[in-house]
Amino acid sequence: MFGFLNLHKPLHLTSHDCVAKVRRLLRQKRVGHGGTLDPLAEGVLPLAVGSATRLLPYLPGVKQYQAVIRFGVRTDSDDLAGDVLESKNVSYLTLAAVEQILPTFLGEIEQIPPQYSAIQVNGKRLYELARAGIPQAVPSRMVTINDLKILGWRSGNQPELDLQVTCGEGTYIRALARDLGDRLGTGATLAGLVRQQSGGMALDNSVGLTALEKIVAEEEHIPLIPPQEALSHLPTVQLNSELEKRWFHGQRLLLPDLPVGVVLITSELGPVKCLGVALVTPEDHGTVLRPKVVLN
Repeated sequence: MFGFLNLHKPLHLTSHDCVAKVRRLLRQKRVGHGGTLDPLAEGVLPLAVGSATRLLPYLPGVKQYQAVIRFGVRTDSDDLAGDVLESKNVSYLTLAAVEQILPTFLGEIEQIPPQYSAIQVNGKRLYELARAGIPQAVPSRMVTINDLKILGWRSGNQPELDLQVTCGEGTYIRALARDLGDRLGTGATLAGLVRQQSGGMALDNSVGLTALEKIVAEEEHIPLIPPQEALSHLPTVQLNSELEKRWFHGQRLLLPDLPVGVVLITSELGPVKCLGVALVTPEDHGTVLRPKVVLN
């Protein structure tokens, strides 16, 4: 098997749980995921099967989430899975106040990941250290938030905001909820999260674990997405038979007028077939194609 699977991760399972289940279902050792989803989140979890796991870093980086942010509550994990640090009545908070602050989170911003995250510090995951009672000073990172769209507002002692977030890789929606609450002076935590888009895949086209089990049991076609379709956002360079031979030997190719940057490599022979990914750089006499991932 070779390709990508648009899996709908259910609530309460970890991303690793889903990978393990799909490995067993498809009887494939090589299955990987393209971006962790917390157990209390659901939605699109891009999976790669077979040698397509080597192509995971080249999937589109833009992600979209639908988040529920609850104000007046602070937790040590920045979501409802953690211990409550503060809970108070903030019924005075208005949607207008939130609307005034939200634009300050657009664009490239500095963000400190949650203490309970998969980031490694000295070979240990932050969540492992946090559970052991060893909090760390987490370094900030630059992330990009492309768009914030308010979908709903529920007033009360602890108002809730439904927010659609379109962002780049590495953005923590839990940290966004926390920082929004801090900026408003109310405190806030993430109360719900659905990932609607990730890796170029959309929730509407995803398949759940139960549906996948049925597909396998009934020996139906596994809905794997071919790499050339999943990576269609990349410029494509087709190789003839002679260049293919050199490609499979890992040779750099001097070719004219190639698009500079990361490109998808396909074959001119027969049906479209993904041969891998390359990096194109300019040189004095043209452009040079250097193999990054060669798929045999």
